[in-house]
Amino acid sequence: MLFNSYVFIFLFFPLALSGYFLLNKLTDNKYSKIYLTLMSLWFYAYFNYSYLSIIVASIICNYCLSLFMHKTENKKIRIFLLITGILFNVGILFYFKYMNFFIMNLNKLFATSFIIKQIILPLGISFFTFQQLSYVIDSYTKDIPVYSFIDYALFVMFFPQLIAGPIVLHDEIIPQFEDQSKKRFNWDNFSVGLMAFSCGMAKKILIADAFGRVVDWGFNLQTTGGILGTTNAILVILAYTFQLYFDFSGYCDMATGIAKCFNIDLPMNFNSPYKALTINEFWKRWHITLTRFLRVYIYFPLGGNRKGKYRTYLNLFIVFLVSGLWHGANYTFIVWGMLHGIAMLINRIFKEKIDHIHPALNWLITFSFINLTWTIFRSDSLHQAMAIFKEIFTFNFTGISTDIFNALYSSDISFFISKIPYINERIQVIFVPLVFVIILIAVLGFKNTNEKISSFHPSVHNAVFYSVILFLCIISLAGVSTFLYFNF
Repeated sequence: MLFNSYVFIFLFFPLALSGYFLLNKLTDNKYSKIYLTLMSLWFYAYFNYSYLSIIVASIICNYCLSLFMHKTENKKIRIFLLITGILFNVGILFYFKYMNFFIMNLNKLFATSFIIKQIILPLGISFFTFQQLSYVIDSYTKDIPVYSFIDYALFVMFFPQLIAGPIVLHDEIIPQFEDQSKKRFNWDNFSVGLMAFSCGMAKKILIADAFGRVVDWGFNLQTTGGILGTTNAILVILAYTFQLYFDFSGYCDMATGIAKCFNIDLPMNFNSPYKALTINEFWKRWHITLTRFLRVYIYFPLGGNRKGKYRTYLNLFIVFLVSGLWHGANYTFIVWGMLHGIAMLINRIFKEKIDHIHPALNWLITFSFINLTWTIFRSDSLHQAMAIFKEIFTFNFTGISTDIFNALYSSDISFFISKIPYINERIQVIFVPLVFVIILIAVLGFKNTNEKISSFHPSVHNAVFYSVILFLCIISLAGVSTFLYFNF
């Protein structure tokens, strides 16, 4: 089920919210947690009911492994259970996400003819697998509480963060469902939650999806042998940079807002990453909980920076290679991860010199690098990425395609523009550059939703403003589009 759908907004969410707080009021909160877990199962099964058996089996197996680890003090048995848990989770991820990629490359390398199966990739498997993997590892390395099965299941299944994160830790979520102060409906939290949800929905529907039309046009044109030219190729790459930003940011805002309505605080996962002056800062702002997982559960166990300079470089590179692989089974993701790993090494090796570069130039270099690597990330193959780079660096500047104009210029916008005579007469010349400039200014100059949440105060003005935004988003739901990170 998608946040940006009628069934979620008008049926699922009201039922989940009202049922949860009603049960909290009338019964022991155990029943409200069971109810919310069952609603989360419905939310997940709405995409494809066959996914249910996979996630339920994963939850049961991981919980049992962790429980056995708690009940034994025998070190050898605990190590065996830890290794079993790691292999189980990595094995599930490998089978559903990478098996066909592995078989395809095996056939190419050794001229074999292993059959590639039609394996359905369960939604959110990368997220809920990493989340459970962190719990299994923590069960071995830390003295953590023994949670009930319902507590653990809700920790994994809580629907706002189930499909595309954030990747939460057990001690960030489970204690909140036990907190007596969070069991009653709170109008202030509900107001903040609706504000964040409205902002996220606007980012997704009004901005990300519009840029997505430009991206789809550009990549489809290249696939069919069309010529983009330098101008349009640059605009298509920038469009994807903005599409991914507002799509993922929109999801994070909506997830944060929905959870806030339940009095649950999710960890920050997105913090204006395009404001970053270095690639190191970018990764402190983009997909924050994934970066945290990779640092705590891969970088530190590999030795972190404790085993010398060159081992530190190797560990960093491995972390970003894993990050690339985590995003998908394609050489584009592997190369994307490797390039970010190399950029991190350069940033670390030449840190003192980089720090002396003017911040504006540092930002331009970082933002340009992010744009170029997003091209590889979005491409279906390395060949396609190279073809788009070729379009850019042939410096064949042409006019802006009318297809880009049509993708961005909606009937709602035309209604307002038609009232401004000077702009209306020159709309095809100035509109597209103006949109890109305005969006860049918004990305760099405006407060993000997390900053708005910290300073938000319910008022009539805010209620009217965000109600209008939500209304505009709802009437714009002509077609339901999935979030980009659902694919990972």
